[in-house]
Amino acid sequence: MRLWFAWDYQRHAPHQALSAIPFLFESGNIAVSLAKGNGFGSPFRVDTGPTAWMSPLYPLLLSGILRIFGIYTYQSWVAAVLMNICFSTLACVPVYFTAKRLGGITVAALAGWLWAIFPNAILLSFQSLWDTSLSALLGIAVVWATLRVAGSTRPVEWWAYGLLWGTALMSNAALLSLLPLLLGWALWRSRALPGYVSNGALAAGMVVLCCVPWTVRNYRVFHTFVPLRSVLGLQLWVGNNPDAKVVWRGEQHPIHDESERDRYVQLGEIAYMHEKLENAIHYIFTHPGHESELIGGRFVMFWAGGAEHPMADFLHDRSWWFRYVLIFNLVAALAALAGMILLFVAGNPYALPLAVGPLLFPLAYYMTLAMPRYRHPIDPTLMVLLAYVVYRAGTRLPAIHTESILRRLRMSSRGLPARTIKSAHLPGSRLPS
Repeated sequence: MRLWFAWDYQRHAPHQALSAIPFLFESGNIAVSLAKGNGFGSPFRVDTGPTAWMSPLYPLLLSGILRIFGIYTYQSWVAAVLMNICFSTLACVPVYFTAKRLGGITVAALAGWLWAIFPNAILLSFQSLWDTSLSALLGIAVVWATLRVAGSTRPVEWWAYGLLWGTALMSNAALLSLLPLLLGWALWRSRALPGYVSNGALAAGMVVLCCVPWTVRNYRVFHTFVPLRSVLGLQLWVGNNPDAKVVWRGEQHPIHDESERDRYVQLGEIAYMHEKLENAIHYIFTHPGHESELIGGRFVMFWAGGAEHPMADFLHDRSWWFRYVLIFNLVAALAALAGMILLFVAGNPYALPLAVGPLLFPLAYYMTLAMPRYRHPIDPTLMVLLAYVVYRAGTRLPAIHTESILRRLRMSSRGLPARTIKSAHLPGSRLPS
């Protein structure tokens, strides 16, 4: 499905445009800088020096493609899209095994199929060259690994768990918000086993070791502590200022705004981000009314797949594809909530690690910007929860039917012998058709 949609997309777009435009955003610009031998920098298509704009893994992968197939070529775009599609398709594996632990093979198969037809995963694999598909793969992989490593006494599994977390953070720094609770839950589940403290320390140490080279590089370049990325100040500012709107269209961003880019070059990346952070925090605390509108609107957009007014958009947009995307996103959001409630009420041991992503991960985006690709690292988890809800709904139907039969049987049993009435309630007794 992903290959077909990508093929159809490129049929309707000029190849000359595909060879350049998708690479003209921060990740592509950094990859071009790396491919030219200028180092990890210049996120705005002009030479602005080193950057810590984003975690390094995806730009490094993209730069490898550019070195092989050429800078700004159609072949490079095809190779990059195929790489994204591979990441998105491979996510079916941890989706399947996460859902299997949650509810068995039926839930697992259903979750895999839901991920296969999930429109966001299809579109985001080829419409933009960001770490989106890779982050989705690594995001659900750490959830699956958390369920697997909990209760393990093998140090090598905890070592691999830490390595996976380190790789995920080098792809998407926002996943750091999930690390304390997921690692803490795995340790709590292993608390009765020998060596669980040392195994947890081994995993945490591996995470740190994976991040240390990048942090050291940032310190040497900027002479300040930048553990993963530097862009928080700008993200807060573009989403929280006098002209900010719920739907952000690139305003006041250095990649589009020449005056902001000049300011960025004048101050340097770190000082520029500090200035934006201070301005954003001041505005947030001095304009609570505007902030509540922005946060509420971003909450809706985040869970509606990018639609600011989902009901009005559904009624006015007559495209069946748009409606399919909108309905799928809304159903996934509601099912995630229902799934979490069902898991906690049932006392399922996996309730917390499945709920951490939907509850905790979006908080930063309610405060900054809401886009479909920002939610994508937790989208596979939403598919698992949706599959669980569908499965539970399906298994409840026979039970309800049986209870209805028993109720009618009791009501119509007044003239029957006592022995017949009792036999209808015995385990294994057959009810009349």
